[in-house]
Order: sequence, then C-alpha cells, then structure tokens
Amino acid sequence: MEELYLADCYVKEFNARVTGITKKDDGNQFVILDKTAFYPNAGGQPHDLGVMIKDEKEYPVVYVDEFDGIISHEISGCGLTVGDKVACKIDWERRFHFMRYHTACHVLSAVIHKETGAKITGNQIGVDKTRVDFSLDDFDRELIKSYETKVNTLIDSRIPVNISFLSRQRAMEIPSLVKLAAGLSDDIENVRIIDIVDYDMQACGGTHVANTNEIGHIEIIKTENKGKNNRRIYFRLR
Repeated sequence: MEELYLADCYVKEFNARVTGITKKDDGNQFVILDKTAFYPNAGGQPHDLGVMIKDEKEYPVVYVDEFDGIISHEISGCGLTVGDKVACKIDWERRFHFMRYHTACHVLSAVIHKETGAKITGNQIGVDKTRVDFSLDDFDRELIKSYETKVNTLIDSRIPVNISFLSRQRAMEIPSLVKLAAGLSDDIENVRIIDIVDYDMQACGGTHVANTNEIGHIEIIKTENKGKNNRRIYFRLR
C-alpha cells in the first residue's frame, strides 16, 4: 500500500482501488486500498475522517488504523467490494488542525530540549488541547510558561518544515536521530525525517505543515508534575 501522506501531507483527495474487505458484526466494513492519504491512529496523532465515493454514493470513513503493517479504513455501512474504484476525500479541516498541532509539538519539544536538555517521552494530540510529556528534574511552572514566548517567536520566524527520507545507516550517523533509529524494527530501511530547517530534526511518521507560520500561536494552559523526572504540558492553538 502506498501511503501518500508520507511524501505530501497536503493531499486532500485521491482515487484508489479496493484490495481487501472485512465485514464487521455491526454492519460496517474495514476497507484496504492500494494507496491512501488517510492517516491512521498512530504516534499520538488521531486518525483522519472523510468519505469514499462509488457511483455517487458516499461511504463515511469513521476510523483508520494500522493492523499488521497495513492501513485499514472503517466505513459506515457496507456496499464496497474488492476491485471497486473509489474517490476519496479527507476531512481537511480536521487533518489540517492536527498538522498544526503536530508541528507545534515538535517546536515546543525542540525549545524544551535546547533550554534544558530534557527529552520528550510522549505526546497526545487532541481537538481542543494537546499534551507533551518530558523528562526533567526541576519543575518550575514559571520557567515552563516562558517557553510559550520562545515557541511563538520561532513560529513567527516562518521556518520551512521539510520532509525527507534517509537510509537507516545515514540516520544512525546523526546524533539527534541515533536513539530512535536504533529502536526501529529491522525491516525499516529508510527513516522519514521532519526538518524544521536549521532548528530541529526528528524522525516522525506524522503529518505536518510546510511552514511554521501555518501553526498560529500556542498557549500553555496547564502544567503537571507526574512524578520523578516526568513533567506534562498542556497547550492549545490560538
């Protein structure tokens, strides 16, 4: 299956062929396509929504996930069969919202790392707010709040955000990528890189905006001490 969003996060519509169907007990179908621009539920980023269209009939895409390395799309109802050609449309407002949030997570994590050396340990992107977890000994709410200004200044600098692919060997030669690259499964030969030019480079499979100025601004709305060396920031876009 060709995953179109890996090279171009701005694909909103595409045509595809149905290569697999599984019927659910509730009457819905799981649909596998020969290619897709629908992002699955992964890496802290929620799945896309949208529709598949055949013969002018719309089949809402209500869930997307990856099973055994294959992206599967749950559609509401049934009616598609293997071999069908479908026109697909992504709920772009939802997707672009998550793209803005995901790139904002990278900017915030880069600022925290450069300021403190702390590593990001997790994130969960949401519709109304997003959280980022990071490892840090000291818990200073005022200091954490100050990162908001630094992030927004970077965003306003209109930094390009580029997508590239590196061989596993080359990725292992870049200090900031070594740890993640070393943890990749053996069958991954190429590593997808999100590069906030001249500021941050991370291995990531998610969707991102092409320039930081598309993010808007962030507002840190809550901080939590989650225990030893575990801090949490909640932020929203504005």
